[in-house]
Amino acid sequence: NDQRTPLPFANWRATVYHGLPADSYRLHPEPGKYLAFLGRISPEKGVDRAIRIAQRVGMELRIAAKVDKVDEAYFKECIRPLLSDPLVKFIGEIGEKEKNDFLGRAYALLFPIDWPEPFGLVMIEAMACGTPVIAYRRGSVSEIVRSGESGYVVDNLDQAVAAVAKVGTLSRRRCRQAFEARFCASRMVRDYLAVYRATIDADVQAQPAA
Repeated sequence: NDQRTPLPFANWRATVYHGLPADSYRLHPEPGKYLAFLGRISPEKGVDRAIRIAQRVGMELRIAAKVDKVDEAYFKECIRPLLSDPLVKFIGEIGEKEKNDFLGRAYALLFPIDWPEPFGLVMIEAMACGTPVIAYRRGSVSEIVRSGESGYVVDNLDQAVAAVAKVGTLSRRRCRQAFEARFCASRMVRDYLAVYRATIDADVQAQPAA
């Protein structure tokens, strides 16, 4: 729904969220002892914020991220110096097969973005593993993460630090259930079919009688 904001004049029919096959990720019922960051190394993704959060709470942060050529200078100048902290472990880019364990064994996923994220697939990947998400209130984040259920939506560093302290009380099974209810592929298919049917019915009703 957030993507509608710059285009209020468009003829919006409905919002259908991305979905993943329910069996593509498995539930990890027990949390690990590290915070996770998964994505790209770029200014808008907020990996520097993730590092500050980890430093504030004194918890290990594992960063699984790629560095695109356009962001190499940013990585070398702004991020690489922060990797000397013993709390920070830079893994680099990982494949689809490694995601399940990386996300599932994390205590929480940090998603401290600084741009209007259209969706953020990694959030529902974490939820599918049962791992709660701590995300900054940007773009579609508030539509994906429900505070107190699948994680916490925060507005600043202090709130993110406070969220880490309480995110461990959330049910990882409930995080998984939130994914299954709202973001699995079968739900996406049902929603698309409902939109198609409603559109067809509306067009039929709008046609003049013969």
